[in-house]
Amino acid sequence: MHVVQINFLPAPRGLDLAAVLERWPSLADIAELVASAGVRVTVLQAAARAEQLTRAGVDYRLVDMRGTCTVNGRGRRFADALDGSGVDVLHAHSLAYADDAFAVAGKLAPGVPVVFQDHADRLPRWWRRPRHRRRFAAAAGVAFTSLDLARSFVAAGLFGAATRLFAIPESSSRFTPGDRARARAATGVHGEPCALWVGRLNRGKDPLTVLDGIALAAERMPGLRLWCAFGEEPMLAEVRARIDADRRLADRVHLLGRVAHAQVEALMRAADLFVSASRAESNGYAAMEAIACGLTPVLTDIPAFRTLTGNGRIGRLWPCGDAPALAEALVDAAANRASPQEVRAHFDETLSFNAVGRLWAEAYARVLGDRRGDAP
Repeated sequence: MHVVQINFLPAPRGLDLAAVLERWPSLADIAELVASAGVRVTVLQAAARAEQLTRAGVDYRLVDMRGTCTVNGRGRRFADALDGSGVDVLHAHSLAYADDAFAVAGKLAPGVPVVFQDHADRLPRWWRRPRHRRRFAAAAGVAFTSLDLARSFVAAGLFGAATRLFAIPESSSRFTPGDRARARAATGVHGEPCALWVGRLNRGKDPLTVLDGIALAAERMPGLRLWCAFGEEPMLAEVRARIDADRRLADRVHLLGRVAHAQVEALMRAADLFVSASRAESNGYAAMEAIACGLTPVLTDIPAFRTLTGNGRIGRLWPCGDAPALAEALVDAAANRASPQEVRAHFDETLSFNAVGRLWAEAYARVLGDRRGDAP
């Protein structure tokens, strides 16, 4: 089976292919988890230059889109980049590029099934929905981390009756567990328990609720410490003001700022709990990485996190914006947390490259079967 994955979002100018894969690691992660299931994978990436390389059994190609002014022209350029090689399934990243995906499919062999993968895509504005309905009526399948994330699209009637919906985690992680004492010595983090936050300081991540929950939990766990790694920081002033104003937080919350990705893995190996207050996620990469490290997650009860935790089979889920509930979840998780080995076993079973790769291979086989008219 030959699957072609296409990312229509143009790569940053000036980057070669290796740099693009480093800047956008999920592009390679998704391709390689599919390849891990024995599927032949080619990745086409829109760019302002042409380049090819093969890595981990995946063929990557930058497709020079300069001079293409129409959807049809872009479709022809992508199709030409395949050099006439047979394509069994077209895997399109993002629901926002339906026109582009079908323009490519129209230049390939008739009947090539198109499967879309959600990447935090928003429901289109109402005046654009008729066009999307016509496009998605021809889609063979659409994958979301959780089928709950598809509900708004289904309610708007955007998918055809024959379009299959798949629940497949958006990606996986190469992080692994490590020796906690060694990681603490290397990073300097500490706490009993030691909690970790990794995410942007913005409204959607709701750091103020985390601080309120930590303050309440600290009344019952005086050794609790929270370490915060973050990049974008539009709420940094508010966060600092909240910490300074509460004696329960002043010496308990440590703002690390931006850290290298490898350092994030070390922090996760050092911590006891991973906390997130996200109000919406298409997948939750940081939470997935924490689970890969064997770290007990304490996450908001949203569709993506229910999928990552097996509906709370590992870790704890709590209602968005509810600081007292977060405090209870932290106390309970600290007292009754699963071992790192148990958490990692859950990851290996449901979220690893092999596990997610198998789900994609099954999805591709299903849509190919539909085109052949196989029995369901």
